[in-house]
Amino acid sequence: MSKQTILGRVTQLAKANINALLDQAEDPQKMLDQLIRDYANNIAEAEEAVATTIGNLRLMEQDHQEDVAAAREWGDKALAASRKADELRAGGQTAEADRFDNLAKVALGRQLQSEKEARTAEPTIAAQSEVVQKLRAGLDQMKAKLGELQAKRDELVARARSAQAQNTMLDAVKNIDVLDPTSDLARFEDKVRREEARAMGKQELAASSLDAQFEQLDALGDSAEIEARLAALKR
Repeated sequence: MSKQTILGRVTQLAKANINALLDQAEDPQKMLDQLIRDYANNIAEAEEAVATTIGNLRLMEQDHQEDVAAAREWGDKALAASRKADELRAGGQTAEADRFDNLAKVALGRQLQSEKEARTAEPTIAAQSEVVQKLRAGLDQMKAKLGELQAKRDELVARARSAQAQNTMLDAVKNIDVLDPTSDLARFEDKVRREEARAMGKQELAASSLDAQFEQLDALGDSAEIEARLAALKR
């Protein structure tokens, strides 16, 4: 996987709009669970790829440092050879002096080559360093997005459970509505009222029968009084 592909994928995942995805989902909870699994896998893959990219960058940096050190070392060797040649030439040893001058030229050539390699690597190292920074930033955003996904998932589960509990309670209340005249409680209340009315009727009936008996007793008393008075008159 190239660094451009890694960077594009990390950027796309980090910018994903969770709310828009949830609006399109038939089952948001299942979609969030799948997103969390996918994100965790993508983060693991991205971390592996970023680690490889960073490793390659560190190797390039080491090579650059070696080139810089080699250029410095070859420069020191060229200087030492040139001084030795000057010393020998001053002593009349021209042939030996020329040999050391040639060694100085070889060292300078090696120095030049090391410097070129170091300069050539610098733009690539700078570009790779920028890519690594972006990849790390993208990874941080992905990890933050994963936390957001997990929080959304927990919130959604809690809301779903709360809504289910409320619906269950409302259904139960609806099924025992005491104001419903056709409910069992209303029918039982009507039965009790009829029994009470029946008892009241019996009471009234009993009271009427007793009054009639007393009225009959009063009538008998009057008849006896009349007979007594009639007998008195006859005497």
